[in-house]
Amino acid sequence: MSAVNLNQAFATLGLHGPTGGDALVRAFRAAVKAARPDMPGGDADRFRRVIAAYRLIQREGGAMQALEPPKAAPAALPVVAVSVLEALRGGVATVRLAERVLRVAVTAGVRTGDHLRLRGAAADGGDLYLPVLIRPADGLSVVGDDLHMNWPAPSRLIEDGGRIEIETHVGVRGVWVTRGLTGTIRLRLRDLGLPARGGRPTGHLFVTLEPSEDAPSAADHLLARFTRVWTPERLAA
Repeated sequence: MSAVNLNQAFATLGLHGPTGGDALVRAFRAAVKAARPDMPGGDADRFRRVIAAYRLIQREGGAMQALEPPKAAPAALPVVAVSVLEALRGGVATVRLAERVLRVAVTAGVRTGDHLRLRGAAADGGDLYLPVLIRPADGLSVVGDDLHMNWPAPSRLIEDGGRIEIETHVGVRGVWVTRGLTGTIRLRLRDLGLPARGGRPTGHLFVTLEPSEDAPSAADHLLARFTRVWTPERLAA
């Protein structure tokens, strides 16, 4: 198996490059949990790809050793757990290290498997490198560079096609659904994933439509938009 395919397997687990040991196991557990079909944001195809990628990495362990490994934190060090929104926009995470509580700056666009450096935080005065784990939150999960979410859609719209408005982390986005689609319908909203960082490209947002009789129709969305624009406060102005 080529190094390129191995690198693709690492990316499927949300890793920036070859990783082993506890960091690999943690990344796999996070990715497979986020992809579980019975969980919000999960998807059966993505679930199978995550498992296949992990098995490939295990099977090709010898080839992996030939690749240059990234800087890895000691096994005893904690993971920097960040939410999806923190990975998108940056922020500050709190990490407990022995008797100390450290505040770690999180740069926008960080990926699971990246390492954040804490200058002078080691016991000997050196730097610490703590691994990052992006946890699913607010209906969003992350695989590699991309975000995934589910959204309810009227069954009639899925059958006949039409426009649907989706509440995303950057506001409402309107998308057209093609008539006659069957099976799982997954829409791609370009460039709404994790922002570009280092050698990683800007990701996309993948929205899986869930048929629902209670989902707002296109007319409901239009009325809601009209109401937002023509509020009494705006009319008074």
